[in-house]
Amino acid sequence: MSKKKFVSGFAVKLLVVAACFAASFSVSGQQGTQPAADKTVPPVAVAPVAAATSKTPATLTTNDDDRYRIGPGDILDIRILNRPNLSRDAVRVEGNGLIRMPLIDEEIQAACKTEGELAKDIAERYTKFYRKPQVDVFIKEYHSRQVAVIGAVNEQSRFELQRRIRLLDLLTYAKGTSPKAGQTINIVHAPRVQACQKAGEGADDAGFSSYKLSETLQGDPRANPFIEAGDIITVPEANLVYVVGNVYTPLTIPLKEPITLSRAVAMAGGVKQDSKKDKVRIVRQEPGAATSKEIVVDLTAIEKKRADDIALMPNDIIDVPTSGSKTFLRGLLGTVAPSVAQLPVRIVP
Repeated sequence: MSKKKFVSGFAVKLLVVAACFAASFSVSGQQGTQPAADKTVPPVAVAPVAAATSKTPATLTTNDDDRYRIGPGDILDIRILNRPNLSRDAVRVEGNGLIRMPLIDEEIQAACKTEGELAKDIAERYTKFYRKPQVDVFIKEYHSRQVAVIGAVNEQSRFELQRRIRLLDLLTYAKGTSPKAGQTINIVHAPRVQACQKAGEGADDAGFSSYKLSETLQGDPRANPFIEAGDIITVPEANLVYVVGNVYTPLTIPLKEPITLSRAVAMAGGVKQDSKKDKVRIVRQEPGAATSKEIVVDLTAIEKKRADDIALMPNDIIDVPTSGSKTFLRGLLGTVAPSVAQLPVRIVP
């Protein structure tokens, strides 16, 4: 089941981020230019393209709800057959969703309409001046439907949507989740300036939705909603546990699911000879505590079903000691240091 709720503290921070992103989206739309890092999700495609400049985007879907609807900031080309004096290039849709055309006194509602719907509306208005005017509307630049994907994905980016798209589809444009991804995926919903969706559609009024990542990746409809303009999709990283000491492969394990001590040791390749299996240590930092505590576990007793296996907590450090050897610190550094060495070096003046 999808899980939708306000998350105190975290949700407030993410909503602040959403407001910042929404502001940046609005500015980019008013400037009429697109940052180099922006991506575009085309009407029918398998990969993002660099920019949205085509005047005739192909649409192969038969579902009207999937067609792109014009929004504030979009740039339109409007052609009227045999009436070059009335045709217009680069018509910007204002923030209130309106445009103006020659000879027509009132402003025309463009937002929330498809290209064909707007062309029909304009043609009807010109019937009082011309007999059966033929009008074509092309979206020249897309600026009204930007979304962002951040967090534990392989390519964080902003995307300009040219069609309705679901959460799982958008993750493919971000090249999927990274190995560090946790168990959840969150959507921070921007305030809806233009309510184009029908009643009951789109996100709820909470401003924050959370789903189980595994259900989203399986395409479960309850965890695979349509993405709306201004949404920010975040994939939090999983909490980690560390296995060090006298094991074959010291490693860091993301807590994507519950993991026990014996399983973590097995994932590290098992213990080597001369290990003190009855003195395995779990170094645990309790939330809010200033100091950590140690839990000494008899791994042999667990393997023989004489003791309960221990469920690991975020940031636990499992140390498998050897007789007369202090390898804990060296093993922990060996686990963490390789990832640190890959970080860029910056100068602090």
